[in-house]
Amino acid sequence: MIRLIFGLLLLQGVLMSQEVKLVNIKGVDVPIIFEEDKSLPIVSVELVFLSAGSIEDNETAGLAVFASKMLNEGSLDISSVDFAKALEERAIDFNVNSGSETLVFTLSSLKEEFEFGVSMVEKVLKNPNISKNTFDKIYTQTAGVILDEESDFDYVANTRLRHLMYENSSFRFPSLGTKESIKKIDIKKVDNFIKTHLDIANLIVVVGGDIDEQQVKNLLEKLLSPLKIGKKRELPFFDISVSQKSETQIKQSEQAYIYFGAPFYLKTNDKDIFKAKVASFILGESGFGSRLMEEIRVKRGLAYSAYSRFSAEKSSSSFVGYLQTKNESKDEAIKIVKETINNFSKSGVTQKEFEQAKKFLLGSEPLRIETLSQRLSRSFYEYYRGLGLGYFKNELKEIEKLSLKELNEFIFAHPEINELIFSIVTNDNSQNSQR
Repeated sequence: MIRLIFGLLLLQGVLMSQEVKLVNIKGVDVPIIFEEDKSLPIVSVELVFLSAGSIEDNETAGLAVFASKMLNEGSLDISSVDFAKALEERAIDFNVNSGSETLVFTLSSLKEEFEFGVSMVEKVLKNPNISKNTFDKIYTQTAGVILDEESDFDYVANTRLRHLMYENSSFRFPSLGTKESIKKIDIKKVDNFIKTHLDIANLIVVVGGDIDEQQVKNLLEKLLSPLKIGKKRELPFFDISVSQKSETQIKQSEQAYIYFGAPFYLKTNDKDIFKAKVASFILGESGFGSRLMEEIRVKRGLAYSAYSRFSAEKSSSSFVGYLQTKNESKDEAIKIVKETINNFSKSGVTQKEFEQAKKFLLGSEPLRIETLSQRLSRSFYEYYRGLGLGYFKNELKEIEKLSLKELNEFIFAHPEINELIFSIVTNDNSQNSQR
């Protein structure tokens, strides 16, 4: 039996109905992020399996994504066509998706159809459709997508950047896999991945909608019964190669695709993470008005857009960006990117940039918690990354009282963003002068 443990942390203010509970399943206390919302007769649930994404592929790149695609094909108890048809007839949304760190089951439907949806997901967990026909279907689809991506120069440049940034680890491979790596995937590997990564010990559940606590209890008793307990997996952290370098791939492209990245020494639960949010907005994340856009497009007309952001995940932390420009302008654009980032890290931001960023970030916050899905996603983010429930509400207060001096001191403390690595796709055979 499942034992609900009450009296845990509640979110404050408008999110009083939202909470995180621990649910004891087969002796394991599983965190449940829950919000009851009766405004619409809709219920959704997410099963988030930790350390179960592409980070677990090791040398078989694409395995986690491949497994998630097979899980979308339903159960051996019913054909994939009949499985999809049964859900579609009841307007039930079901999806399994693999990210870099997690593998997620998502189920959403009208309240009256939710019990049926749960029973169908239970079939998948109990007896997934790991058959030769399904494997061959997913293999053909995956090989086709990888082939198509070869003509997507954004994908080509970005994939190579990832390889250059994480060159000494398995994290260097694309989550989709490569033509070579998917040839190493077979039914046995997929079956073993699913059996070893769908477990209770590495699970967080997110539930919301027109459902109460007792119904959540009944739901979990049914839905999670097929799962094994498993053992807690440790999520590795991948460091970025610290070396300024550039690599160019020659393709028949009409423009130059420039992707760049660098280390960023900040963990996801660092007390200064809110400062990174403000700095990132000013440098390259805000579109028009950002420093990169101003220097590259507005002043020089070198690109339609230019973007960058700071990213602090549990498994990696980085500074990345990209732009497109004319092939003959690539060297100049790269030079301006380097100069802009160097100036930013040494001189900081201006009072005007600072005030505009704070105004936007504080004013747009209510738009990020309008829907139940947004609120649940935010609470999951807070819990998963160890920020503490209610973090984003407190973050607003921290941003509001942040001073220009404090922000610039934070920026000055991160010169590592100048250790830029460039991945370029162009049809220009000339030697890149910025290497």
